[in-house]
Amino acid sequence: MGQKINPLGFRLGTTQSHHSLWFAKPKNYSESLQEDKRIRDCIQNYVQKNMKISSGIEGIAQIKIQKRIDLIQVIIYMVFPTLLSKSERIEELQMNVQKKLNCMNGKLNIAITRIANPYGHPKILAEFIAEQLKNRVPFKGVMKKAIELTEQAGTKGVRVQIAGCVNGQERASVHWLKEGRVPLQTIRAKIDYCSYPVRTIYGVLGIKIWIFVNEE
Repeated sequence: MGQKINPLGFRLGTTQSHHSLWFAKPKNYSESLQEDKRIRDCIQNYVQKNMKISSGIEGIAQIKIQKRIDLIQVIIYMVFPTLLSKSERIEELQMNVQKKLNCMNGKLNIAITRIANPYGHPKILAEFIAEQLKNRVPFKGVMKKAIELTEQAGTKGVRVQIAGCVNGQERASVHWLKEGRVPLQTIRAKIDYCSYPVRTIYGVLGIKIWIFVNEE
């Protein structure tokens, strides 16, 4: 079961909570869900187009959305909060999101939160691996380096998997590397998971990362 179901959805209500918190009537549920996707896409596109990031890492680990009757609270967890630290940047981002949400009622508020251990989050680690693969760095060395960075963040275990035509091979293959414990079948184990596609000159590769944070 641990490899046949999303680890985050498998643990909802125990060690994992929803990234979006709101209530809606059944007939309005799909509209609210699409609204969440437009908010996340708008934020990521804004960071990609307007921020000069030398390392190739966007730095957005997670976007949480909380909706009330007259307020939409958006919390962005970033590695480099200085990219959006200026009030002018945040106001411009809020204006762009409001333009995307033509039918939005109420007020939009965006807050930035800094991540203490960036490489302890699978999304940031996946972006690091993707940038290295785009630069044609050997995938085995990239996987080992990613595991070293995760161990420095104080995690208990990590598994990194890369699938596709790696290094220009004719046949697609799956390569993975594991360090420490990653108990995927234990519900009380807090597992962070990320599935991240990366487009290289050889084709599209899939990166999957499981990080064992702690056990409750």
